[in-house]
Amino acid sequence: MEELLIYINGEFVPKSEAKISVFDHGFLYGDGVFEGIRAYNGKVFRLYEHLDRLYDCAKVIDLEIPLTKEEFAQAILETLRVNKLRDAYIRPIVTRGIGDLGLDPRKCGRPNVIIIAQPWDRLYGDLYEKGLKAVTVAVRRNAIDSLPPNIKSLNYLNNILAKIEANVKGGDEAIFLDHNGYVSEGSGDNIFIVKKKVVYTPPTINNLKGITREVVIEILEEENIPFKETHLSLFDLYSADEVFVTGTAAEIAPVTVIDGRKIGDGKPGELTKFLMKKFREKTEKEGVPIYE
Repeated sequence: MEELLIYINGEFVPKSEAKISVFDHGFLYGDGVFEGIRAYNGKVFRLYEHLDRLYDCAKVIDLEIPLTKEEFAQAILETLRVNKLRDAYIRPIVTRGIGDLGLDPRKCGRPNVIIIAQPWDRLYGDLYEKGLKAVTVAVRRNAIDSLPPNIKSLNYLNNILAKIEANVKGGDEAIFLDHNGYVSEGSGDNIFIVKKKVVYTPPTINNLKGITREVVIEILEEENIPFKETHLSLFDLYSADEVFVTGTAAEIAPVTVIDGRKIGDGKPGELTKFLMKKFREKTEKEGVPIYE
């Protein structure tokens, strides 16, 4: 297999030679933003929605991306083309750039733009058939007045701490609570519950504005399935008929056990499976073509 080519500031570099400076503030301080995007069957799914979020996050941290959105979109498509990919996971990254060992971002020069594209199957492997075993974790989701969860930044230590705790507890995924005790999200995905045929999910004040989350809400509206955005508690999770998580890497994944409690009958729920099917249909039909 040919070595992957990585986009770095307008050039394509073999994976084994792809480098940034150790003085880049993205490396030193997690100072930068990123996205996770998928391509299915020769089309990039929700490309411009992902770029909108990337640019929004960059604006919030006062980071000026040195490409227009359209230039960035074309760079992503070209990265897929040079690697001859039709199905791929895509990771665009924008770092603050090279600075000194101080914190001041004004000391940094031009931001670095990196795009990685590679084959990668769904995040949870064979668990889509039997469901995930999730655990709540002691570490709380970043407070909205500290490091807002809606900034998809290179500082992912909060998520990693949650994942470490889930690993120790034997969970396939972690579930964050916020500092008020409300359900936030997973370490890498948004969370939904189903109760009496109504779908609920937390508002995105304490969790990431997920693109797959938006697609699920779109499907619910198209199918006239009752839906409410509201705060959720652990009681709501444990007593739900169905629970599922959503994310670009995860797609839609059923959760069948939380903190040792069986969710519903302990099997992936019918509505969850229906949404998985509808999501797959959307990915097959929609997207920006890679190869014109």
